[in-house]
Amino acid sequence: MSDKPVLVIGATGKTGRRVAAQLDARGVPVRRGSRNSAIPFDWETHETWAPALSGARAAYVTYFPDLAFPGAVEKLESLCETAKDVGVEHLVLLSGRGEHHARLGEEVVRNSSVDWTIVRAAWFAQNFSEGYLRGPILAGVLPMPGGDMREPIIDIDDIADVAVAALTDVRHRGQFYEVTGPRLLTFSEMAAALSQATGREIRHIPISFEEFHANVAQAGGDFVADVFTAIARETLDGRNAHLADGVQRALSRAPRDFTEFARAAAATAAWSSAA
Repeated sequence: MSDKPVLVIGATGKTGRRVAAQLDARGVPVRRGSRNSAIPFDWETHETWAPALSGARAAYVTYFPDLAFPGAVEKLESLCETAKDVGVEHLVLLSGRGEHHARLGEEVVRNSSVDWTIVRAAWFAQNFSEGYLRGPILAGVLPMPGGDMREPIIDIDDIADVAVAALTDVRHRGQFYEVTGPRLLTFSEMAAALSQATGREIRHIPISFEEFHANVAQAGGDFVADVFTAIARETLDGRNAHLADGVQRALSRAPRDFTEFARAAAATAAWSSAA
């Protein structure tokens, strides 16, 4: 591989920090892209993009908070143009499964004239341990809309493994990996797995999308709640209730099961109130 660095956009995020750490462990030069990095990257400040991308061989691209946010796809298109202009060879995009705007973002990257790999991911298992659902889990509840919808929830460590493989092996260029866990689970079944892993009862509480909106708004404001509720309505309708083979194709192994994630997270005290 080249001695040029890989830019990891969103290097402090759930997937980005894992990708950066794995690249470090492999001895791959890493440039961490975040607002407070030595060479900063900020999606809201276009002037930071070229300096962050310049000299990089490849980039791992995540858009925070989500590609469904207004203007995200347009910014991604501009980023691809900048990457091409400064000589970046390869873009690895993390995309969302079942989201209209995520598909638009995928097309932008496919048509960018830069080599690409797309990782389209199912719902993150780590939303329970590192995301907005950690607080409710600590309280013993899992309030989610969607009824008995089944989701092939995926461990973020699998996503990072696929992204790192793509960033370090040219055979993954031009590949589309739709990544899911190995089985479909309802939120009630996820709650049961979390109960077993933590040793205390965690109850799934079915809620409406309006209640979901109110919960998100309380934490992040109405605008964020509007977008995330729209995503929830779009993706929690059963459209994602099927498995995909992206992890197997990329890594020649099966994806991790949700119960494995739950046990590992519990072992690291992820749901300790002191964590």
